[in-house]
Amino acid sequence: MLSREAFLEKLRREIDAENHLIAVASGTGLTAKYAIQGGADFLLALNSGIFRGMGRGSLGGLLPYANSNDMVYEFGVRELIPLVGDFPVVFGLNATDPTRDMAAYLDEIRQSGFIGINNYPTIGLIDGKFREALEENGSAFEHEVEVFRMAHERGMVTVAFVFDENQAGAMLDAGTDILCVHLGLTQGGMLGAAKALSLVASKDRIEAIYALCDRQRPEVIKMLYGGPVKTPVDVQYMYQNTSAHGYIGGSAFDRIPTEKSLMNITKAFKTTDDIDESDLMSKMLNGITKYYDYTGFIKEYVKENYMNEISFLDLAKVCHVSRSHLSAQFKKEVGCSFPEYLVNFRIHKAAKLLKEENLRVSEVAELVGYQDVAHFSKIFKKYMGVSPKTVKHKT
Repeated sequence: MLSREAFLEKLRREIDAENHLIAVASGTGLTAKYAIQGGADFLLALNSGIFRGMGRGSLGGLLPYANSNDMVYEFGVRELIPLVGDFPVVFGLNATDPTRDMAAYLDEIRQSGFIGINNYPTIGLIDGKFREALEENGSAFEHEVEVFRMAHERGMVTVAFVFDENQAGAMLDAGTDILCVHLGLTQGGMLGAAKALSLVASKDRIEAIYALCDRQRPEVIKMLYGGPVKTPVDVQYMYQNTSAHGYIGGSAFDRIPTEKSLMNITKAFKTTDDIDESDLMSKMLNGITKYYDYTGFIKEYVKENYMNEISFLDLAKVCHVSRSHLSAQFKKEVGCSFPEYLVNFRIHKAAKLLKEENLRVSEVAELVGYQDVAHFSKIFKKYMGVSPKTVKHKT
């Protein structure tokens, strides 16, 4: 097993090489195995991941369904560590467990092959009257901080989930190695302006906490987790607009892709009239038939993926027709070429965001698929007759 110093040095070399760090909160050996092959830098064993592997929600990790520490220890020692060998695994520790001698338990965790700890489940995810009651009974975030201080003194890696600047400051004082801004439970199914607003609000919160890190301990590794950040596009937005060194994912790596893959492959094998024809993947599969509405498929694909790079050649391959044939048919039915249609769709989506949401022009440009804001502004003015700033200032 790597020492704390060797592990952190390895991560810093990745950062110095301008690579982003990826950590996966795995609930099954299968997820862990292929996350490593995909290039993950370390794994976390968290009780919510185990519940997700059972087909349950992440909230299972915050309710009294099982003893969290026993659950994670059993999973890590029997399933995860034997499978991944010396690959670094971080233990998701319920640090406020009053039945544990935490000093002795930290030694046991380290001796069992875990490189360090993460504070999950955490009091930071709980608020309101229940949070007050927990704190009155001694289960406070400060106790998590104290356990992190003990782990740091033992030479263990510490990966801290924090929710605000006060918690971040306390964890930095305790010597945490990796500070991760936790944005809440991973959300799914968010599209359009609502998601854009969530990402922008999250970005502002992340940067406030990172600014504290830079003042207090600039050497700390900065990561982010959860909330509206659940796809590569979301993470890329955060990399472009914050100083994050990396991303920790749970549902984004196991629940969401597994749900989609299993549902769609089952539908593909079933191939009955019960398949939901509004499902985009089903329509992509049905593109092999000569009776398929290719133009309708392309319009729907643009609607769902306008913020990403779209290859018309790939769409033609999905439809099993030549690019020239698909282009001619699309132009005949729509009245313009596919590039013109895509630009028009993106620009009108941008105009809506500028009118309805408090976003900068550069942010809107990225959210509709343009990385170059100057190019975006030029195209916007060509199609709308006014600049993006003019539309924004009219609201």
